[in-house]
Amino acid sequence: MRVLVVDDEKNIRDSIKRYLEGENIETMTAENGLSARRLLQEQVFSAGIIDLRMPGMDGLELLKWIHEEGRRLPVIMISAYGEVRDAVEAMKLGAQDYIVKPFDPEELIVRLEKIVENQRVRDQVELGRDRERMEIENLGSSPQMIEIRRTIVKVADTPSTVLITGESGTGKEVIARLMHSCSSRSESPFIPVNLGGLPETLLESELFGYERGAFTGAERRKVGLFEVASGGTLFLDEIGEMPLQLQVKLLRVLQDKKVQRLGATDLIPVDVRIIAASNQDLQERVREKAFREDLYYRLNVIHLTVPPLRERIDDLPLLVGQLLRRLNLKVGRSVRQVDGQALEQLRRYSFPGNVRELENLLERALIFAEGDTLSASDLSLPQSDRAPLPRPATLKNLEKQAVIEALHRWEGNRTRAAEELGITRRTLLNKIRHFGIDL
Repeated sequence: MRVLVVDDEKNIRDSIKRYLEGENIETMTAENGLSARRLLQEQVFSAGIIDLRMPGMDGLELLKWIHEEGRRLPVIMISAYGEVRDAVEAMKLGAQDYIVKPFDPEELIVRLEKIVENQRVRDQVELGRDRERMEIENLGSSPQMIEIRRTIVKVADTPSTVLITGESGTGKEVIARLMHSCSSRSESPFIPVNLGGLPETLLESELFGYERGAFTGAERRKVGLFEVASGGTLFLDEIGEMPLQLQVKLLRVLQDKKVQRLGATDLIPVDVRIIAASNQDLQERVREKAFREDLYYRLNVIHLTVPPLRERIDDLPLLVGQLLRRLNLKVGRSVRQVDGQALEQLRRYSFPGNVRELENLLERALIFAEGDTLSASDLSLPQSDRAPLPRPATLKNLEKQAVIEALHRWEGNRTRAAEELGITRRTLLNKIRHFGIDL
């Protein structure tokens, strides 16, 4: 840890420096804001301890400069005056803490460690969000997925309920997780529940919890998933399978933001964002009286429809590249690419199981593949859904076209184009030379 101490009184900054260095904290000092600004431009610090009133550039002016420069520096403001308006102004400008002189050196260390740790957590969260933003960019380049990407960015940080529909295996939970991760709820739980996989009695106790003695076998209190997810997101998968009795209780939670455990009389406030998903036509379920119309409209504030893989087959090279990287780690292999014949075989397959089926096909192929390239013979596609492969000359043209399109999509960026195609950058460069591509 390296700390910058800024104070116009030499005895104060020297005493703080001695104490911090006694705790093995590297410390530098500055006697005014202008000197501190120079040091901040030259070096990196973990935190700053800044006096409020100094000649030349005072603490508030220095804080304002730090904020305007976008520097991620946690600051403790110190002052001999202790006026409330000064503390409020310092906090508005980005100070994390405020201490009135004279102060206990041990208390200063405790507060210093706290703001540094808080900044570390914020940096990790921001890094996680950067990764999630990258994942959002990698959802695909088909028009449907571009629209889904835009919607995630727009609605992630709102409290609105979201309904995600699409065939099984299209990645509805992946989209729900991305939406959670890109929101201010990302540090709180994301709880997925498969409503079609539990019997009604068990499902009710799992969602709402129960008190001791609520029913035979309830030997102790159980906290329900609505409470566990409070502050975060509850993902209700296969919402169309939810029994009507529980639909009434879910509607009440959406309206009142409170839950009631089985066997309890008190209502418990919960702050939970609901994302629901279904592979069924919920409007048809409403017409069949199997799903409540009022609940449907409560859930359907934001509606995302995830297209099946066969309708966005142009995203296949990108998906294959992503899945290969993940599956190589899972099964301990180092397969880097799929050859042109195998890719064309995948393009001609209908994928009734969507992305989930693609992942299973690739995992099986990785296990049995020889070398670092998957071939068509490694894929073991269902025979009834196979289409005859084109002639080698046609296959060559298709591979060349795939390379050209990828390069155009990434504006000539070889690294990103190679990632999309699921090959190494060196392999891509070889193909560019082989095909005589000149962009």
